[in-house]
Amino acid sequence: MNSIFHSGLSKDLSLILNDSDDFNVIIQAGENQNTKEFRAHSVILRARSPYFKTAFSSSWIAKKDNMIIFNKPNVTPIVFDMILKYIYMGELVLTNQSVEDILGLLIASDELLLEELFEYIQDYLIKGYNSWIQQNFVLVLNTVFKLASCKKLQNYCLESICTNPRSFITAENFSSLDKCILYGLLERDDFAIQEIDIWDGLIKWGIEQTPGLGNMNCNRANWNQENYEALKKTLSQFIPLIRFVKISRAEFYDQVRPYKAIIPKNLYEEIKEFYYKDTLPKSIIITPRRPASTIINPASTIIKPELVTIVANWIDRNDSNSLSSNNNYKFNLIYLKSRDGFDCATFNNKCSGQGPFVVLVRVESKKIYGGYNPIGYALRSNKWISSSNSFIFSFENDQDIYNMKIGRLINENRCIYENYHSTFIDFGYQLFIKCYYGSRLFLENNCEKGFYDIFNCIDSLLIEEIEVFGVVKI
Repeated sequence: MNSIFHSGLSKDLSLILNDSDDFNVIIQAGENQNTKEFRAHSVILRARSPYFKTAFSSSWIAKKDNMIIFNKPNVTPIVFDMILKYIYMGELVLTNQSVEDILGLLIASDELLLEELFEYIQDYLIKGYNSWIQQNFVLVLNTVFKLASCKKLQNYCLESICTNPRSFITAENFSSLDKCILYGLLERDDFAIQEIDIWDGLIKWGIEQTPGLGNMNCNRANWNQENYEALKKTLSQFIPLIRFVKISRAEFYDQVRPYKAIIPKNLYEEIKEFYYKDTLPKSIIITPRRPASTIINPASTIIKPELVTIVANWIDRNDSNSLSSNNNYKFNLIYLKSRDGFDCATFNNKCSGQGPFVVLVRVESKKIYGGYNPIGYALRSNKWISSSNSFIFSFENDQDIYNMKIGRLINENRCIYENYHSTFIDFGYQLFIKCYYGSRLFLENNCEKGFYDIFNCIDSLLIEEIEVFGVVKI
């Protein structure tokens, strides 16, 4: 039998840290007027930190009267005090600490190779300070991107920015964003706001970053050729990342053309040819940006995230096939044919009581069909359900954004049929799966009966996969 007495151990080590006179390390933390001297024990520091294990074994460390003298000017006294308490006692109290000090602790724990502490602080910031992070994205990004190991917080920031990029790119301190971070954002397909807004933000950033411009010389009317050349040099690597094909002719004339001098001549000619002759440019990215996907857990194996966003917009009655970000819903997988089997009892038990849901069906041709049930299942028998918010749809493939179809009700009566004995799904006898017909999806043209006006065929299709996602309003 093993007995563990951590509380007593932690208490005794706290006495060693605070009261012992047998220390052999003096650490000077901070710089200028903000400094403090800490006393510690090399054996404990070496045992807890690979950084100190290496540092104290080096011949270059300074000693005075057999005392190790160590300077850490880049770590503030407040941060180093937290680090010592963590090293000696395994304790960390962040409740009353400023976020700036917590960021400092993150940097220090990375440098001192305190992996457990480093991971904990990332999670702590994401869970407890997400609002503060979103209000100070530039500060946080410029901090965490200096730390190669800080992937979790880096990814959180980037994904949050791509969810609401406009507020980020129009923020007052956007111009102080590190150029490598800006480059990475402009490369992303999910950095999805109006391309002209990205252009305006880039020009603003470039002016602030260019010597001789900025607040002292931001009026373009006063610029000379040298000023334009300097701005061109600052933005040379970024210009090809702008998706000019998504900027309208009017926007190009009013907001891009005045900066003709900073765009490489060959590229400018390609862009003009695009606007005049619809010839796609060869020297820039032409694929459109797409919004960060709607929250879906786990990811669908039938459709790509962009199509999930479109379905979410359809739920909000936006039928324009919009790819604009929709964070109003969370999609949770509740049934998967390949995992749960194909029988009515399992299907209905999985879906019953789960609230509104979306059905996705991939057939043998790889075409995708689906429907939205805004009411949900309740194990009803031989029951017609009415709702004005139900719809059915189809995609040509798993990433189709051009040939999709959506059908809403002509008449909301009898839009969904439920019979837990024999029916998987039945949207108005137009898109349905019956247990006794096997693994087949049926399409019928029943719009004349007041149902959905979408399919004009009668067909029976072999099913490859079915997914049902519960839809939760967030």
